[in-house]
Order: sequence, then structure tokens, then C-alpha cells
Amino acid sequence: MEIKILGTGCPKCKALEKATINALAELDIAANVSKVEDIMQIMNFGVVSTPALVIDGKVVVKGRVPSVKEIKKLLTV
Repeated sequence: MEIKILGTGCPKCKALEKATINALAELDIAANVSKVEDIMQIMNFGVVSTPALVIDGKVVVKGRVPSVKEIKKLLTV
């Protein structure tokens, strides 16, 4: 599983990264988690408001920080 956290490094972006890592740990799922901070790369995903969560190339959340519970649900769909 390939997960990307899109954001410029703001507190919400960091909160999304932490929540995603916590969700993965709770589910015992191995995944490659990377941060994308370059605004041009973020725009290539069609995202104009950060933070955003990308799972296997698909933007599943943008413009807000979902709960760990919601992230777990997205990871297991």
C-alpha cells in the first residue's frame, strides 16, 4: 500500500500524518507513507486545499484532518 500525505508542513498536515500512522499501527497494516510538500506535485493530484490523503494514487480526503477511525475505514475499503 502506498500512502501520501499532501501538505506544505502546516500543523493540520502534521496531524494528518500522525493520525494516518496511528491508524496503520492499530490495523497492523504495512504501508509506504511519504509526505509531498512541493506545491506543484500537490496540484498534480488536483488538490487545492491541504492537507490531503492519497491511498494508492487516489485522493480520498482533502482539505481536512479525518479522525483515526475514518482513516481506518478508508484503509480497509
